Amino acid sequence: MIISNFTPFLSFLGGLLIGLSVVIFFVFNGRLIGISGIASNFLTSKDNRFSNLLFLIGLIIGPIVYKIFSQEEINISISNSFYLLAVAGLLVGVGTRIGGGCTSGHGISGVGRFSLRSIVATVTFMIVGILTVLVKNLI
Repeated sequence: MIISNFTPFLSFLGGLLIGLSVVIFFVFNGRLIGISGIASNFLTSKDNRFSNLLFLIGLIIGPIVYKIFSQEEINISISNSFYLLAVAGLLVGVGTRIGGGCTSGHGISGVGRFSLRSIVATVTFMIVGILTVLVKNLI
């Protein structure tokens, strides 16, 4: 197996930008970044609704801005049924509520704070993801 798209410098730079965005978000909002928590708070709470909306809009606009400046085509294809994806999305939402956060919240904000709960959650996410890929490739 040859890895043709290994970009350590750009990966390192991307990680630094993600870490910096977590710090900036915390300094200006006093809250940690977790996409499911922000989406949930936007839908259910009147507190910080505008900043939550701006964050969610940024998630949508970010790839569009990247496409404009990079002139690269971003191909997205959905290979399963819409209903299956909707059910999967709801299950992920329920799982993030039960687990007290999502992969971004635990993996970026929690691990950076050395939260044992977040470290265990992130290791669990990674193990289950790896096992899922292995099982899918065996079938």
